[in-house]
This record gives sequence, structure tokens and C-alpha cells, in this order.
Amino acid sequence: MRIHPVPAFTDNYIWVIDQHQSEQDTRACIIVDPGDAVPVFAYLEQENLVPEAILLTHHHWDHTGGVQDLLKRYPCPVYGPHSTQIDSVTHPLREGEEIQLLNGSLQLRVLECPGHTLDHIAFYNDTHLFCGDTLFAAGCGRMFEGQPAQFYQSLQKLAALPARIKVYCAHEYTAANLRFAAAVEPENQAIHERAQQVARLRSENKVSLPSRMAEELATNPFLRVEKSFVRNAAELKEKRALNTPEEVFASIRRWKDTF
Repeated sequence: MRIHPVPAFTDNYIWVIDQHQSEQDTRACIIVDPGDAVPVFAYLEQENLVPEAILLTHHHWDHTGGVQDLLKRYPCPVYGPHSTQIDSVTHPLREGEEIQLLNGSLQLRVLECPGHTLDHIAFYNDTHLFCGDTLFAAGCGRMFEGQPAQFYQSLQKLAALPARIKVYCAHEYTAANLRFAAAVEPENQAIHERAQQVARLRSENKVSLPSRMAEELATNPFLRVEKSFVRNAAELKEKRALNTPEEVFASIRRWKDTF
């Protein structure tokens, strides 16, 4: 299985999944969150790929804007959330449902993870997680529609997945997120080491993704709100006691919004 990032806009990644070892001249693929059809068309033609399905994690334009143009050339099913804001979804999904793609070689389950948007879902199996804008490498999405407790619970669902799982989020925000993580936990050596690794990758114009859940648990402040160092930093910022992980999450999310 090959999972390739197609860059779009200034920092988006559209993920294209295919069976790289297939001997067929034209191979089927899956497209995740195509905000822009143009770079996807170029990659499909370069690699001789034809979409079997499109997966959408939420309704934002930079994840859905290319769907209609892709469907005009490549009619295929569109899997996504139950959402009144996405007209193109042909197969709306709920938590716990499973889809099988690429002749059964790719099985993905669905998690509902509201917070960034209320309709947000993620697709996952034992080794891969496609989480849109809910979880980023060393960060999480802005809270546009959800509530702090809701977003916290969504992140807890993702954090409970296997530590080895690869995290395919939708933006190249890793370096900036690690700068914030270092401000929250300046003594966390894992954050500084990861920041150095990401700086090297970006200096070579390489993608910093996917990460692994183990990395996120060690360096992502939004998955570490129950750690005393994170709570203490949030309390210092707020100048008051924070009594629950949900309060700590809300505090550092506000902090990140203006960082």
C-alpha cells in the first residue's frame, strides 16, 4: 500500500492511497480530502491512477472544494459524514461503521470526532489514521464549531488508538505546533528533539508527515492535558486553578489561538 501526499494551497495535504505493487497498467486509488482537483489530476495522470472512492473528513472548503471537478472526470462513491453542508457525499457514515476498498485490501473504520467542526469524522485501521483537522502533528485543529469538552473527548478517542498507528493529518503545521508545544513544556526533551528532526526535513523540502501516535502522546500538548507540567503551564497562563482535563484543554486551545 502506498500513501502519497499531494500538496495543495499553501499547507494542505491531499492523501492518495493505492496498491503500489499492482501489475495493472491502471491502478485504483482512494483520495482523502481533495480540497483542490488540479494537483490531484496531475498526480493521477502521472501515476496512471483512477479513483475508486473519495473520503471526506469534514465540510470545510479546503477539504471538499475539488470533489465536484473530480467526479465529473471520475464518477465514484464519496464517503463522508452525515452533514447538511456536503452535497457530494453518497455514503454518509456513522461511528463504528466499516468500509472496504481496493478489492478488500483496505479496510477502514469510522470515528466521530466533533470539535473542529461538528460533522468531523476520522477513518482508521490498525496501522493508519486519516484524521483531517481534528489531530495535527503536535497539535489539533481550531475549535470552530464544537465545545472544549466535546473536542477533548474526540482527541481522547484518537489517543486510545495503537501507539504504532501512523497519523495522516491534512496540514503541514508541525514546526509551528512544536514551537507552541515547547512553550507549554519547555523541559520536554522529546519536543525539542522532534523539532530538530522536523526542521531538518523541512529544510530539505520534505513532508513532516505521517507521524505516529506514540510521538503525539510524547509531544502533543493537546494529548497531554492530564500531565502536571501541562496543567501547571495552563494555570500559570490563566492565573487560576484548573480542575479538570477539559478545562486545561480549553485553556491551551485558547493560548494556541493567539500564540
